[in-house]
Amino acid sequence: MAQPVYVFDAYGTLFNVHAAIGRHRDACGPDADRLSDLWRTKQLEYTWTLTLADRYEDFWTLTERALDYALARFPAVDRGVGSRLLDAYFSLDAFPDALPALQTLKERGLRTAILSNGSPKMLAAAVTAARMDGVLDRVLSVDTIRLYKPRAEVYALVTKAFSVAPGDVIFVSSNRWDIMGAVAFGFRGLWLNRAGLPDEYPDQAPHRIITDITMLSSATA
Repeated sequence: MAQPVYVFDAYGTLFNVHAAIGRHRDACGPDADRLSDLWRTKQLEYTWTLTLADRYEDFWTLTERALDYALARFPAVDRGVGSRLLDAYFSLDAFPDALPALQTLKERGLRTAILSNGSPKMLAAAVTAARMDGVLDRVLSVDTIRLYKPRAEVYALVTKAFSVAPGDVIFVSSNRWDIMGAVAFGFRGLWLNRAGLPDEYPDQAPHRIITDITMLSSATA
């Protein structure tokens, strides 16, 4: 087997999707956590429904639209905080284990990439803010094919970019539905289950389950 390529989902895996609310928690008030959860839920829902309907809007547009909906559902939150939340989302905080894990892989001479629903501008801003520029070989966005995960065409972006077979790809995501799609395509999926959630999709089981990215080396040895 060829040397594996390590590919990571971005949002929720390397970057904390709730960090934007975290930066402005006081301004959001007691509904902060529920606002953040709904924002994320609608953001993903829009990717699935648009793809099913053979339509496409880039991920930043859907992020704005999802926040508008969430703010409408929680009217006690001052809508004036919306622009600050979007600014924070554009350069989300990385999880503390993300950069060290990528650095370790690069020190081992392995190829690394991001495969994300995020738009190219969003991903570039997040990668730069997290100082990950030097530890990623490619940053792949669904924007190039105008389809969202878990369509097979999205995962094929990796095999085309690196000229490898699906089985040569170790794919890491915190989203179980994303791992389902990746495993169905033929990747070796590592589900990053930080929250201890129950498993789903038994017919497309992950290759391994890890609880933080520092477990990556032992999980794939």
